[in-house]
Amino acid sequence: MQRLSRLPWPLPISPKLVIAVVVVICLALAGFLLLSGGSDVERERAQRFVTAWERGDYAAMHAELSEESRRATPLAEFSAAYRRAAATATATAFQAGEIEQSRDGVVQIPMTIRTRLWRPLQATLRLTFEGSGEDPRIVWSRNLTFPGVQSGSRLERRTQLPARADILARDGRPLARGPERTSTLGPAAASIVGQIEDPRRERAKRLRELGFPSDAKVGVSGLERILDERLAGKPGGVLRAGGVLFATSRPQAAAAVRTTIDPHVQRAAVAALGERLGGIAAVNPRNGQVLALAGVAFSGLSAPGSTFKIVTLAGALEAGVAGPKSTFPVETKTEIEGVEIQNANGESCGGTLRYSFAHSCNSVFAPLGAKLGAERLVRASEAFGFNEDPGIPGAETSTIPAAGDIGDDLAVGSSAIGQGRVQATALQMSLVASTIAGRGRRPKLTLELDQAPVRKQVIPTRIARIVGRYMEAVVKEGTGRSAAIGGVRVAGKTGTAELRSTATAACVPTTEAPNCPPAIPDDPTDTNAWFAAYAPASQPRIAVGVLLVASGVGGETAAPVARQVLLAALKR
Repeated sequence: MQRLSRLPWPLPISPKLVIAVVVVICLALAGFLLLSGGSDVERERAQRFVTAWERGDYAAMHAELSEESRRATPLAEFSAAYRRAAATATATAFQAGEIEQSRDGVVQIPMTIRTRLWRPLQATLRLTFEGSGEDPRIVWSRNLTFPGVQSGSRLERRTQLPARADILARDGRPLARGPERTSTLGPAAASIVGQIEDPRRERAKRLRELGFPSDAKVGVSGLERILDERLAGKPGGVLRAGGVLFATSRPQAAAAVRTTIDPHVQRAAVAALGERLGGIAAVNPRNGQVLALAGVAFSGLSAPGSTFKIVTLAGALEAGVAGPKSTFPVETKTEIEGVEIQNANGESCGGTLRYSFAHSCNSVFAPLGAKLGAERLVRASEAFGFNEDPGIPGAETSTIPAAGDIGDDLAVGSSAIGQGRVQATALQMSLVASTIAGRGRRPKLTLELDQAPVRKQVIPTRIARIVGRYMEAVVKEGTGRSAAIGGVRVAGKTGTAELRSTATAACVPTTEAPNCPPAIPDDPTDTNAWFAAYAPASQPRIAVGVLLVASGVGGETAAPVARQVLLAALKR
């Protein structure tokens, strides 16, 4: 075997060769670093873009675009395009996955889109960059408003609606059934079910977010409005962009909704109201379940008159400005800020706090309200639910102005007797009565039978007990005797809210207006009649609020109406 000759070591290398190799290596390394650096910048910018998308920060997304893209699509137009795409897809959240390495100026990001109509969708967002070095920018087009949409395509949804669910009374009988929304309960159901029509503008956005088309019929009043989202079910349909199918689903009808409405009490309320303009609300004070609503019970706002003295009395007792041993002058009127405030029918009234409440003495409660002061009066009102959304869609909020906006002592005194700018619904006054019935615990109102009861202690139990006893005196010996029920302890409060002559009562002659307009004597259409009550007083099962518009004196017209509804509930 021939042996290889030993090679000399180290090998002789030309210095020029060494230099050439080093240059090649440096150039290669520099090129690699340059390419790698550009790729990293693109990934970082893509990361900022999708992170901003996840939190809905369209301005931050827009800032990552190329100058030409920003100029071609201003921020407002850019943001609107993303909102439209999200609404089309009923998207609730966008979540980006791990961003891939840039290839030829394109970065791919896997994304998950959560929607209301479909299971989470998986799609890939492809961002194209232009520019090199340290500031590559995203080239934007409208298909980027939703992951996976190809250039030139547009995201579209075709919707299918389910049948509307039935509305049931608490005993399972239908209040509205099938496409025709029929019921065997006749006028009792018709008075509360409401209408299905085209959506009002303020609700259109919410409906689009839930996946309903613009021509979908929705509940616009009554129970149809209150329970609309529970009755509507879940739309189905197809989501696509060009030839790409993203999702498909079938519509899902909702289960029938069983309400708290008691057909027996509802029928009594509708019959008691008759053809008169007004509203009647009946509530179970133990759990806030609404048993009946007739007329404008939750939508008609009006000065609540002397039923508001329940609030004033509770506030005065809690603040210590009056107590069970307090006594007051017996007189037919009082004067605040130079203006006379009279008792109803010029009655001479006063004496004990209990008697003054039972006989609804304005001459006592207007000055008492002024002494309580605007701040404490407003705080007492809000404890009973004034200035707070009642929690029922479509129900008006009962209000009292902020303490700083009420005005002088005359305005505070007028507010304390339920005049001035105090506004309430019959439903709100049934809630006031419910709070006293619940020994100071205010229930959360509900029309859905499957909701758990919620009650909040808003006034001390001791105060509520005193007010409750005084409300019993109203029915037993005061202005509310026509609400009495044999063998049942009924607690109530009458109210007679002045309409046209309210301005006359508060009129003060001035040099600009030296003459006050004359009052209109004994005109029953000049007053709204109110009554708020609960029974039995020992273990309350029902509370009612009654408003009869332009119907005279509360004790004469509203109290007998309340009695009919109380009787219907107590017979159950």
